[in-house]
Amino acid sequence: MVVLGNSFVIFTFVLCSIWVFTSADSSIYEVLKSHGLPMGLLPKGVRNFTLDNSGNFVVHLDQPCNSKFEKKENELHYERNVSGSLSFGQIDLISGISAKDLFLWFQVKKIYVSSSSSGVIYFDVGVVSKQFSLSSFDNPKECTAVQVTDLEDAKQDSKVLFFFS
Repeated sequence: MVVLGNSFVIFTFVLCSIWVFTSADSSIYEVLKSHGLPMGLLPKGVRNFTLDNSGNFVVHLDQPCNSKFEKKENELHYERNVSGSLSFGQIDLISGISAKDLFLWFQVKKIYVSSSSSGVIYFDVGVVSKQFSLSSFDNPKECTAVQVTDLEDAKQDSKVLFFFS
């Protein structure tokens, strides 16, 4: 009986060790892919992230940065910390990502793929959802460091223009 009990404890320990090792080795890009989302939703260089069992995550970047996509016409801004709630095909309750459209910045609230066969991904900024080609986010993009004060000035200008337009 003691031998069987010890074997069970050892088996459980090994199984848990394998699970922790695998989780620690997963990148946020692999996690996105396993949830039916493209790896390029986050920029290159993410080295540290946390993900809990309910899908809540926090990604830590070295510094705030901007990344361009879709023929360089559109731009995303990533704060130093990006968080949200991850489920299959979507990220909800996003904090730390803004999207630039023309000359206006909008806080991204949700990103989702309605169907992978559609080839479309949606960015919900509250008042409207904008769709882009899913293939634009196949791979993580380079991200250029930005000064927070420069971006805050641009966001303030955007709010004023949006309010009066």
